[in-house]
Amino acid sequence: MAFPLSILDLAQVGRSQTVAESLSASTDMAMRAEDWGYHRIWYAEHHNMSTIASSAPAVLIAHVAAHTSRIRLGAGGVMLPNHAPLTIAEQFGTLAELHPGRIDLGLGRAPGSDQRTFSALRRDIASADRFPNDVLELQGYLGDSTRVTGVDATPGRGTDVPLYILGSSLFGAQLAAALGLPYAFASHFAPAALGQAVAIYREKFQPSEQLAEPYVIAGAGVIVDEDADVARAQLHQAKRARVTALFGRDGRTFTDEEADAVLSMPQGRQIEEMLTYCGVGTPDEVRDYLDWFAGHADADEVIVASLAPDRDVWLRTLEHLAPATAPSAPTARPEASTVRG
Repeated sequence: MAFPLSILDLAQVGRSQTVAESLSASTDMAMRAEDWGYHRIWYAEHHNMSTIASSAPAVLIAHVAAHTSRIRLGAGGVMLPNHAPLTIAEQFGTLAELHPGRIDLGLGRAPGSDQRTFSALRRDIASADRFPNDVLELQGYLGDSTRVTGVDATPGRGTDVPLYILGSSLFGAQLAAALGLPYAFASHFAPAALGQAVAIYREKFQPSEQLAEPYVIAGAGVIVDEDADVARAQLHQAKRARVTALFGRDGRTFTDEEADAVLSMPQGRQIEEMLTYCGVGTPDEVRDYLDWFAGHADADEVIVASLAPDRDVWLRTLEHLAPATAPSAPTARPEASTVRG
C-alpha cells in the first residue's frame, strides 16, 4: 500500500464484555499497532451507547499515549458543539505538552447520539451553527494569537495541535477547504457523498499555515481472516449488531432471528448502505480492496475500522493488514464488489 494506513478504534463493548475489558483491549491493540507500522489511531466521541466506550476521547487518548511511545493518537473526532472551545484547547493542549508531536484533534459538529442525549449534553439548536466560529476560536487558543481578548489556554497556547475537519456531507468539505485544514470523510458509515465531498474539498482548498496542499483521509470498514468464510460470517454478525444499535429503543436488543428479519426488510437497506465501503475477506483480498478504495476515494490516507464483533478476529484483522508486514508491491486493484459485504 502506497499510502499511510491508520486505525479508527470504536472502543466497542461486546455482548459478553465489560467496559473495562473493552478499554483494556483498545490499549493492548494500540501497543501492537505501534509495532505493526500504523500511522495513527483515532477515537470517536459517542454518547449514550452501551456498545461504545469512547465517550471521553481525551481521557482515552491520555491513557493509551502513556502506554505507547511513537504512534500518533487523536480524536476522530471531538463533537465540538458539545463543548466550549477553551475546554477542548486545554484538554488537547495538555495532551500535546505530555506527548509532543503525537496528538491530533479531529472535529465534528454532530451531537454523537440521539435527541435525548442532545438535551442531556445541554446543547441547543444553534450549537451546530456556531461550529465554524468555534473551530476558529479553538485554533486561536492552540496557536499564538487568541481570538478572545484576555483569554488564553494553559496548557494549549503555542502547541499548534493539528486540526482536522470531519464530515459525511458537503458542509465539512467546504469548511475544511476554506480554512485550509485536512479533511477526514466518514465513508466507513456514511458513504453517499464521498466522491462529491472530496472533489469539492480539493477544488476549493485554500492553503493555510497548517497545510499547503489538500489532504484527505477516508474511512473504510474491514474484516480479515485467513478463512474468507469466517470474515463473511463476522460481517453478518456486525450487521445484526447494527440493527440493535440503530433500531433498539430503551435498551432493547434483537435476537439473531429478529435482526435477520429486519435486515431482510427495507429498513435493513440502511445498514447495507452504511457498509458500502467495507473490505471483507482474506488478507490479500482486503489489501487489494484498500488499494482500490484509496484511488476511488482520491484519499491521501486511509483509516480503517475493524468491524468484527469477535475480539480475536477484530485484533487479527488489524494484524493481517499491518503496514510493516504488507507486500512491497501491491497487486492490481479489484472491483469493490469482490470483497465488499
